[in-house]
Amino acid sequence: MEVKLFYRTQRDLSTALNQLVDAYWEEEIKEDELIDGVKSMYENNRDKLIKGNEFTKVVQQQSGKRRLAVVERILEMK
Repeated sequence: MEVKLFYRTQRDLSTALNQLVDAYWEEEIKEDELIDGVKSMYENNRDKLIKGNEFTKVVQQQSGKRRLAVVERILEMK
């Protein structure tokens, strides 16, 4: 799965995150690919993903708790 470096909107970013996490859950990609993809999305789109130490409202609404729990764990790994 190919991940872009920069996303135009929060909605685009959350859609890509959803596809990435879902592909992992469907065993279409390996764990390393998921981790690398999430980290690169975060590093290049911080302002669209997190504000005030929590995920932005659009991302929360679009992605849901279960997906964001996975993303949060990956970001905590550093």
